[in-house]
Amino acid sequence: MPQALFLAFGQIGDPAFRRPLIMGVLGAALAVAGLIWLAAWLAGWAAAGGPEWLAWITQAGGAAAGVFLGWWLFLPVALGIAAQFTDSIAGAVERRHYPGLAAPAGASVMAQAGFGLWFGVKLLALQILLLPLFFIPIFGALIALLIAAHALGAGLLREVSLRRMNLAHSRIAWQRLRWQGWLLGLALALMAMVPGLNLFVPIIGIAAATHLLIRGLGGFDRFPSASPENGG
Repeated sequence: MPQALFLAFGQIGDPAFRRPLIMGVLGAALAVAGLIWLAAWLAGWAAAGGPEWLAWITQAGGAAAGVFLGWWLFLPVALGIAAQFTDSIAGAVERRHYPGLAAPAGASVMAQAGFGLWFGVKLLALQILLLPLFFIPIFGALIALLIAAHALGAGLLREVSLRRMNLAHSRIAWQRLRWQGWLLGLALALMAMVPGLNLFVPIIGIAAATHLLIRGLGGFDRFPSASPENGG
């Protein structure tokens, strides 16, 4: 797993990574800005009719809460957008590091795009549900991190695997690589907590998951057929 991350970072300047990075960051930034504005507006509305100093404090508190929520929810939003460019990122990884691979023949484009959106929405919902754990000192944040890491690793591995196999086989691929995938998710979840570094998590995650999949499936007929009778 560490080698997959190292190789992904080594390709960070690839032109194929730029558009997914820019689109993911811009989209997530707009969503986060809207969330901060909404939190401040709701706080101001709740304090309406009270003393001016109380309204100011309430709005400041609402904005601070919005910043925290934006930081926590930035990753799933950016991932949901970047996942729509999985083929571009994974293709660039394969061309550079695995030029001997056959052209991908996995699930349909619609199935891949649908899974990417579902992955982003699922991770967003999970991040929201995990928020109360932050009120439990130390252990709450640790539990939230471990759960998010599992969801992140599973989603990324299955997302990149769909380029070369069907849904049923992507589940098998995750089962075979679950521990490596979980460690990848944990590393990415830790990266996501660092402002600035979190911007690169979506593209680094997709690239690293591609390395993990290709290097880890040597004994799984490489990449099984995605035919309808096999669940494709």
